[in-house]
Amino acid sequence: MKKKIFWVLFGFFSITIGLYPLKYFLINGKVGILNAKPEWLLSHVVWYIAFYIHIVLGGVSLLVGWLQFSTKLRLRNVKIHRCIGKIYVVSALFSSFSGSYIALFADGGFWSSLGFSCLGIIWFFTTLMAYLTIWNQQIVKHQVLMTYSYAACFAAVTLRIWLPILILIIGNYNTAYIIVAWLSWIPNLLVAYLITNKLTRKSK
Repeated sequence: MKKKIFWVLFGFFSITIGLYPLKYFLINGKVGILNAKPEWLLSHVVWYIAFYIHIVLGGVSLLVGWLQFSTKLRLRNVKIHRCIGKIYVVSALFSSFSGSYIALFADGGFWSSLGFSCLGIIWFFTTLMAYLTIWNQQIVKHQVLMTYSYAACFAAVTLRIWLPILILIIGNYNTAYIIVAWLSWIPNLLVAYLITNKLTRKSK
């Protein structure tokens, strides 16, 4: 029962935040984080393109990535699993790369930029290594790395859970944003470690 509840919540948050970027296309004018950005940055073509690559493909990564943790899907339909995997890898690589760039202009200054840059780098390399390991038929390593990859991807969800809580507790947006730049993904990686630790033990 607990597993079913967890799975439903996992899917709900992945889909909900995965669809979140739609509001940037459906609502006219400045939306979401764009409201806090200065005009000089909004008129910066490279940043603007990188921003939309990041949010759109990050949304796709969230939408499809959680399905890869379904054991039934992996065992019953390998073709679909591989197809979804390819979509996830391409989306995650482009989103993480562009995310690392826009992190340089993050609210909160140096420490928040560093936090989000580290997240982008970790997401990029765990995804890339996950792809390379499955190419070499290293299934357990692939599962471990993909778990870490999606844990980094899921930071988009945990950020939106933690940020309002931190603002409520601290009462200052910039301070809360600096903290969430790290809090949104470090606990996720710790959870991934606990999950993959069991997986590697079983394989041994």
